[in-house]
Amino acid sequence: MLGLLQLDGYRLVSDPDGADFVIVNTCGFIEQARAESFAAIHEMLDLKRSGRTKGVIVSGCLAERQKEDLLTDCPEIDQLVGVFGREEITKVADRLLGDLVEQRTVFNPAPIRALPDTDRLRITPKHFAYLKISEGCDRLCTFCAIPKMRGKHATKPMENVLQEARQLADDGVRELIVVAQDTTYYGMDLYGEPRLTELLTELDQVDGLDWIRLMYFYPMYIDERLADTIANSQRIVPYIDIPLQHADDTMLKRMARRVNRDDTEKLLELLRSRIPNLVLRTTFITGFPGETDQQFRSLETFVEKHCFERMGVFTYSTEPDTPAAQLPDAVPAEVMEARREALMQLQQQIAFDWNQRKVGQQLDVLIDSPVPGEANAWIGRSYADAPDVDGLVFVTGEGLKPGDLVRTEVVAYRDYDLIAVAT
Repeated sequence: MLGLLQLDGYRLVSDPDGADFVIVNTCGFIEQARAESFAAIHEMLDLKRSGRTKGVIVSGCLAERQKEDLLTDCPEIDQLVGVFGREEITKVADRLLGDLVEQRTVFNPAPIRALPDTDRLRITPKHFAYLKISEGCDRLCTFCAIPKMRGKHATKPMENVLQEARQLADDGVRELIVVAQDTTYYGMDLYGEPRLTELLTELDQVDGLDWIRLMYFYPMYIDERLADTIANSQRIVPYIDIPLQHADDTMLKRMARRVNRDDTEKLLELLRSRIPNLVLRTTFITGFPGETDQQFRSLETFVEKHCFERMGVFTYSTEPDTPAAQLPDAVPAEVMEARREALMQLQQQIAFDWNQRKVGQQLDVLIDSPVPGEANAWIGRSYADAPDVDGLVFVTGEGLKPGDLVRTEVVAYRDYDLIAVAT
């Protein structure tokens, strides 16, 4: 949307105070995200009431999920743009500035092909970028509302993905983060079979990139070919994000995950055996309806056994219009939270042990930013750290700048972060 607005003559400013209009791009996935989205909407509406901006446009998943009901809750919103109405953002902005209020919403059906993302105006740091390879999801996990908001899986054609990757590399991107709602399903609708292996083979040839990071693998359609492609690549880092959600077979069945514990363990063993130095990130849900103490203990033993280098845990969020919302045997909030805390305590020691083993080793670190107020001190990430969700590497060294990929020696660790010296 920012790219389209820029091409049409609009200019992005850093402060909403005094802007002609603001766009609040929302998330509607879980309750906490919706609360954050509403807080941002109300903050911008306060700005509008004080006369410091002319209008407020709300876009994204919350808009798509609630549609006109959002205007009932927040009648001062000027325009609503659903997930698939984004191509019309310049028309929406023109209408707002021209005081044309007859049409206040744009909700288009999900396309059969993923929308292109060329000519982006990026607000991430110049040296890394996210590359979406498909849109939507065909999974029917009982806790998830994503298919209702973003439609069925739609593959972005391989030539389009490669064009975007080259454009990003030409724009200075050194780390490309591959994302989708279901990354391993890439190509099924368009080519009749999963084609992630072929796509990664092509992406690995894009000049200018140093790292390619893989996020949001569903634990299906992962085979030896895909693992070997990752292992033997030049640019794909040995890091895979594979949200598993649970490890007890009864819970997995109630979640409609279409995998079981035994198959998942075989998959993890395959990945570990084929990809040297692999870092695995995963996420789990505690307190799904019906989860017993015994089933939670099954999840604990799974985490203890597999020692994920990176892990996040969420308490179950009841999502309207999902099958799980109708399930009996709700778990009390305090029990959900206690289980989440227990898993994170278990994971903390695993993560600290991993960091301790890195002391004295050499690591390549991608520099993200200087440490505020410190000379020759930098904040970076290793191959084991995705932006925003994983740990950091604090580096000391002269003459560095954001976007540099530097060789370091790890000299210490502090909780989830490493401390290193440029060599």
